[in-house]
Amino acid sequence: MTGAGSGLGASMVQRFASVGMAIVALDIDGGRAQETADAVISGGGRAIALGVDVADRSALEGAAKGAKDAFGSCNVLCANVGVQQFGALDKLSEAEWRWVLDVNVMGVVNTVAAFLSLMRDTGGERRICLTASSSVLLPGERIGAYVASKFAVMGYGETLRLELGREGIGVSMLFPAGMESRHLESSQLAKPTDIPGAVMSQEDIDFMLSSRNLDTAFHVATTEHATRNLLEDLAADRPYIVTHGDYRSELIERNEALLAAFDRAQD
Repeated sequence: MTGAGSGLGASMVQRFASVGMAIVALDIDGGRAQETADAVISGGGRAIALGVDVADRSALEGAAKGAKDAFGSCNVLCANVGVQQFGALDKLSEAEWRWVLDVNVMGVVNTVAAFLSLMRDTGGERRICLTASSSVLLPGERIGAYVASKFAVMGYGETLRLELGREGIGVSMLFPAGMESRHLESSQLAKPTDIPGAVMSQEDIDFMLSSRNLDTAFHVATTEHATRNLLEDLAADRPYIVTHGDYRSELIERNEALLAAFDRAQD
């Protein structure tokens, strides 16, 4: 589990631990990853923790080896990672774009690449969960780099599901909306010091909330609420898992526009 140090990742860990699964808690903040692991252990479970930068594939390969040494198998892999960089698309620097894409896209690719061999050697049910974002389904202004990166995660995940399905490995895409978490704080802490600027401003937040009625479509939930159906949906090998949010009508409108474009192409 990457991003296990806090927020959604820590809540996902608790869900898996509650059904007796051993946990490998990974996070760029090794101390927080250890806190997550300690919470599992204090509850009678098994867990180890490692500080890992998901942009570093060799570090993830080391984590996969650590998982194999500790527990010998991997039945569920969660690539739960996402740094946020607010800003109008024409204002973001190339360095900011590369940082977001390296972490949010390549971090997922690196995680799967590092652990896939261990999953293939594991018997029983096997599942991969990739954290996308509700912003893929309903984009908002001033979060374009994040949206683009999560679109890429969805495309990668849908293709991965096709390629691994014949091996009996299920792949699901998770679409979380706003939650009570450290997402913005952890993004700022993770942003390289040689890339200037903050990850957000109040102006950017206001633009994002006002675009497409995001202030009403996405109520802010607890991470425990967001993960309430996770185990059932993964066990059922459902391709898409929406955590919460009231934006179904906007999604229907978008899909209808796509279908209309398809119909026009048949004329």
